[in-house]
Amino acid sequence: MRKIFSIALLAILFNSCGSGQTNSTTKTNLSAMEFAEKIKEMPTATIIDVRTIDEFSKGHLANALNYDWNENEFDKQIALLDKSKTVFIYCLSGGRSSSAASKMRSEGFTVYELDGGIMKWRGANLPETTDNTVVSNGMNREEFDALLKSDKLVLIDFYAEWCAPCKKMKPYLDEISKEMADKVAIIRINADDNQALCKELKIDVLPVLQLYINKNLTWTNIGLIDQAEVLKNYIKL
Repeated sequence: MRKIFSIALLAILFNSCGSGQTNSTTKTNLSAMEFAEKIKEMPTATIIDVRTIDEFSKGHLANALNYDWNENEFDKQIALLDKSKTVFIYCLSGGRSSSAASKMRSEGFTVYELDGGIMKWRGANLPETTDNTVVSNGMNREEFDALLKSDKLVLIDFYAEWCAPCKKMKPYLDEISKEMADKVAIIRINADDNQALCKELKIDVLPVLQLYINKNLTWTNIGLIDQAEVLKNYIKL
């Protein structure tokens, strides 16, 4: 009986050192700093940016490949990669890269994700590169503050073109802008086009709504929120 127990114990210890244990216990959703450190540890790994070409051109991680998750070519592109190499994957805020990572894992890849996407990377002041020689960082803080000078309520909407919750909120924000134009000024700011401003204001997730009254920030909402909630609690003051 003791001999059988010893053999079983050895088998468990042996298996725990194999790939199965790594797949089930290794942390794969990494913070910006963890993501950067892990890339340094694996200099030959593949880095994939799954955003659009336009987003990619405005700033991306060094040596990253641009495989747009929403394009039909994605499956063909990853099929050409070496599955023995670890993959680091990211998008703007984490949604698209999460879907892409799940797909790649199902195909046999080992994948690390950047939690919160490149917005968290920027928030941590980590380096980016660009395909353009000159890139505009968008409006500066002085220009932003000028937008707040109004006798109306000022609702700032920080969004991105490929942010699903942002898309859901846009129609009702447009509606509020038209129907309550005498009371509320709604200003939409594309986070990807205004990287420096978002970093200064610590906008590192999307969407974000900020309500200003007499240039004072009175309310902030992070994430999806419906029209009724906005009108009931924050706009009709």
